[in-house]
Amino acid sequence: PVRAPVPRRVLAAAFAGLLAPATARAQAFTPPRGVLSLTLAYQYVENTGHRLDDGTLLRVGQSVDASVLLEGTYAATDRLAFTLGLPYVFARYTDDEPTPANLPVDACRCWNSSFQDFALTARYRLGGRALAVTPTLGLVVPSHAYAWEGEAVVGRRLLEAQVGVSAGWAPPRSPLRGLDVHVSYAYAFVERPIDVPVDRSFGAFSVGWSPVRRLHVGATASWQVTHGGLRAPQDLATPARFAQHDRIMRDDYWRLGGGVSWSFAQADVFASYTTYVAGRNTHDGQAFTIGISAYFGGPFGR
Repeated sequence: PVRAPVPRRVLAAAFAGLLAPATARAQAFTPPRGVLSLTLAYQYVENTGHRLDDGTLLRVGQSVDASVLLEGTYAATDRLAFTLGLPYVFARYTDDEPTPANLPVDACRCWNSSFQDFALTARYRLGGRALAVTPTLGLVVPSHAYAWEGEAVVGRRLLEAQVGVSAGWAPPRSPLRGLDVHVSYAYAFVERPIDVPVDRSFGAFSVGWSPVRRLHVGATASWQVTHGGLRAPQDLATPARFAQHDRIMRDDYWRLGGGVSWSFAQADVFASYTTYVAGRNTHDGQAFTIGISAYFGGPFGR
């Protein structure tokens, strides 16, 4: 097969933690011109409790989410790539105790499902195949007016505009051949449903290695800081703020994860695990992801 200008191990690394942090789409390396990649991924999330503003963990309000994501990336040039994705999310409240609002969506302990948000990302790579710095623009648009209040809901239903930058290093020669390092940062301008700012900064650092040509393993640390938002419990005293707390909390966290991918002639299969490490006004829990990415056109179509 024809070798792509960017090592396949670097493209495979982009999908190992696809649904975990929002920065997974902000990879520094872009596919070769004309390549279309289609990704189908499944993620299962266990929300095992809530962290208060002081970091205290309450094992209440437990729920599970299951998501199926279809995402496509097209490389208009060797440097410019566009990504569009849309997840379908299933959510269910699992705690034995009712939530404070005791909403029907949670009280039934049943699965609620819907399409969530379109996510569009544009990346332009500066640099070469070994070292790259890539500015990124993103837009998150709710697919429709889905329900957002409660634990067993599919999302926050808020518009977002994102601007960020990512950097990647993948040395082509020994003794570091097979290693890749990525770091990214982004700022999200988020719609305000009430007069409370909820813009956020988020980023990630990942290290990967390919011990053999087709296998890639890696680890990722991701973080988020909300510039505003509601704190629990002190900011939830009024009915208006309590009604909005499910989508405008001051969600600050650190998470760690690991992933593995295996490359075939024109596809990668991947799996990853992500867990909570620290945070406040956020969920505690863990996520499991599996999926496949197939490549068409460019070097893969020859």
